[in-house]
Amino acid sequence: MRLHILAAAVGLTFALAGCATSGGIHPDGTPINPSSLKAERSLANLQVSDAAWPKQDWWTGLGDPQLNALIAEALHDNPTLAVADARARAAEAAAGAADAARQPTVGVGASVAEAFIPKNFPAFGEGRPAPAKYVYGSFKWDLDLWGGQRAAWEAALGQQRASEVDAQAARIELSTNVARAYVQLSYAYVQQDVAGDELKRATEARDLTHQRVAAGIDNLMQLKQSDSEVASAQGQKAQADRAIDAARSSLSVLLGKGPDRGLDIGRPQLVPAGELAVPANVPVDVLGHRADLVAARWRVEAAGKDIKAAKTQFLPNVNIGAMAGLIGLGGGNLFSLTNRFYEVAPAISLPIFDGGRRRANLGSKDAQYDLAVAQYNQTLVSAVNEISDDYDALHSLKDQIDAQQRALDAANDAWTLSEQRYKSGIGNYLEALSVRQELLAAEQRMAGLHAQQADVNVQLIQALGGGFRPQADTQLSSK
Repeated sequence: MRLHILAAAVGLTFALAGCATSGGIHPDGTPINPSSLKAERSLANLQVSDAAWPKQDWWTGLGDPQLNALIAEALHDNPTLAVADARARAAEAAAGAADAARQPTVGVGASVAEAFIPKNFPAFGEGRPAPAKYVYGSFKWDLDLWGGQRAAWEAALGQQRASEVDAQAARIELSTNVARAYVQLSYAYVQQDVAGDELKRATEARDLTHQRVAAGIDNLMQLKQSDSEVASAQGQKAQADRAIDAARSSLSVLLGKGPDRGLDIGRPQLVPAGELAVPANVPVDVLGHRADLVAARWRVEAAGKDIKAAKTQFLPNVNIGAMAGLIGLGGGNLFSLTNRFYEVAPAISLPIFDGGRRRANLGSKDAQYDLAVAQYNQTLVSAVNEISDDYDALHSLKDQIDAQQRALDAANDAWTLSEQRYKSGIGNYLEALSVRQELLAAEQRMAGLHAQQADVNVQLIQALGGGFRPQADTQLSSK
């Protein structure tokens, strides 16, 4: 009889399965196939190498031990990394909770209480207090027929791994930011050198002008103009000094230290950036070398599992519960067999009408999937274009530096000649001033190009993944 009732209940449950349905709700996002992002023509003129991806300690290639120590210090002390690590631990705990929800639960309990027994229970006396005591054990298990709880756990696991990769991405970003700030410090020192050279030239020109005025060759107006040039050079020197302080302060922040830490940072001794080769098959292989792309892909996987978990909420579910124990009233022996009880309670549930709650939840999960796909696609497109743009920028900067070197050499020669002419009394002040200003502009331009080349070199390393090596495989694991 009981089997007939259970079979009828199951049949009725499946017959009503169409009452609450997920029909007509689906995500629209489609991840971009990396091979569809063509970059062959944009990278055609560059050397290709399978080993061109950055190493994990890529900064050692810049040849400055002080930079190596600063990046190690930042990776140890910067507080932003603690934030990323805390988020990763929170995601790990959430995955653990989702996994625990899949497991059976077992519990025990016991109680002793004083109870007043009414007169209609004559077996225990008439209207007097009596002890009530019991012990029990319980068992509950959701069978998860359709894999909804497993899918929820896999979604949480995907989010956990995305957070772990985010923590690695934060370290890569920090190392590149330290390197770029260090490049700016190097540039500030070069600016200081240029400003110091210009101040020396302006001072020597003023002294020479003073001699010419005393000899009646030049007049006081030219002397005053030379004084103005010296003052301007002093201002440029002060500005360069300030740029050094600002770069040191930026490094102090990245190191997670106070401003005094920056005062101990000496002048950088960076090796000039060399020409990098292009990794083979950039659009496809960049998937495994960029932490942000790996994390974005994990989030797409997790969002897909969330959709599966949401869909199972429309289906019938079976839970098994059981309880057994001993209960006694009065002063008898609790552990007598006559006091035993038990309950076995399989339960079947099916949503029939919930006001659209499940459909709204599924729609939300679909939208979250589309958002994850859109963010992944955006990150992928940006990554491929960043790599191409940085390579193009480095190629252009090389040509610009070659041309600027020729301009600087010519400006140096012109200044040597004009200085000789001015000292010999052949040239005039305005001629020498014009040539000196051209030399200053050429030196500043060359310093800026070298700094830009070093900065773009670091940006390219970051675009290529900054030495990222994934610690987990690219598919959701099973358990």
